Amino acid sequence: MPAGEDDRPKKTPSALTGIRVLALEVSVAGPHCSRILGDMGAEVIKLEKPGTGDLIRNWDSAVRGLSSGYVWLNGNKRSFAIDVKKKAGLEALHRLADRVDVILENFAPGVADRMGMGAAELCSRHPRLIYCSLSGYGQDGPYRDVKAYDLLIQGEAGIIATTGYPDKPAKVGLPIIDLASSMYATVGIMLALYQREKTGRGQFVDISMFESAVAWLGYFPHHYWHQGEEPARVGMRHHYVTPYGPYLASDGVYVNLAVATAQDWEIFCRQVIERPDLLEDARFKTSEARRKNRVVLEELIERIFQERPHDEWLRRLQESRLPYGEVKGIGQVLAHPQVIARQMIREMESPVGPIPVIGSPLRLSDSPARFDRIPALGQDTEPILRELGYDDAEIEKLRRDQVI
Repeated sequence: MPAGEDDRPKKTPSALTGIRVLALEVSVAGPHCSRILGDMGAEVIKLEKPGTGDLIRNWDSAVRGLSSGYVWLNGNKRSFAIDVKKKAGLEALHRLADRVDVILENFAPGVADRMGMGAAELCSRHPRLIYCSLSGYGQDGPYRDVKAYDLLIQGEAGIIATTGYPDKPAKVGLPIIDLASSMYATVGIMLALYQREKTGRGQFVDISMFESAVAWLGYFPHHYWHQGEEPARVGMRHHYVTPYGPYLASDGVYVNLAVATAQDWEIFCRQVIERPDLLEDARFKTSEARRKNRVVLEELIERIFQERPHDEWLRRLQESRLPYGEVKGIGQVLAHPQVIARQMIREMESPVGPIPVIGSPLRLSDSPARFDRIPALGQDTEPILRELGYDDAEIEKLRRDQVI
């Protein structure tokens, strides 16, 4: 327990307590960003369409009738279901926009402007407002209006070309582009909030899914610029380091390992696979040489690993103190000793009762993450309208007019 934790008051405010966010969001990227803000104490008000809500609500019914995607992304939010295509609904949204610190939108460029909720208009009215637009390709450029989904950006940004096996490319299993861009959006919002403390002014944050993916290309551009090299697909291996990756043991279980340095290579040959002769083989003397001869080397190591069961290899790797691990399925991950010890599985209230959720990886000693609830569609519409100054008669009229 960190020093002084005992002395803290029971109800410690979170880092973003007092920050109000209006989320004009759909699907994954926007909701993942606002989920992080909500976990850290921000009041996140999520605009939803009456009757249907965010489209991700209908992707499946895996969580006792609720969508797994919605449960994943929308805890610690308030659901404001109002028809902004009707004048009265848009007026209510504008009134709400006048009372927030942050507006996050991940619609296609131009949609928010047509709603009268664009950055230029709102930021001119409210100089302290932070307005974040998260889109496929950004707010300008020749691809501005091209439709963008995680899969499509994985292709456009080179992720698919570098993933998979030599004879067949593959997408990354998780929506990695949505997640990368949502985290850049979160960082951008946090930086803008921090700068506002110094200047008193808000600003516009323009985040592109495409640019987020290109920024994650790592060493590939440098190999292209300086070596003229398009990266080959290498399956479960590393593009530039070998041995590196999962190897199948004799009992059909993968053992994951990384041999990243010259010292690691010597330890691996002498202690783990007991093949010191490989240290004298000119084909494998250096990291560059091993990479050039990776096909021969990896076939050799694969044959060696087929000689013993996985627990024997794990024991040898542990004794050698080289980096290693296992290749676990989701069930094994959820039962992982580290997940249990760090209480990574938490419980959150929902329309179908308490359900398990994955907790926030953000662990700040003086800013506890929230585990409030996952809202039913429109659950907070009336309370939010009352906070905006609507009385019972006005709310009833909105309901009669099918605005809410």
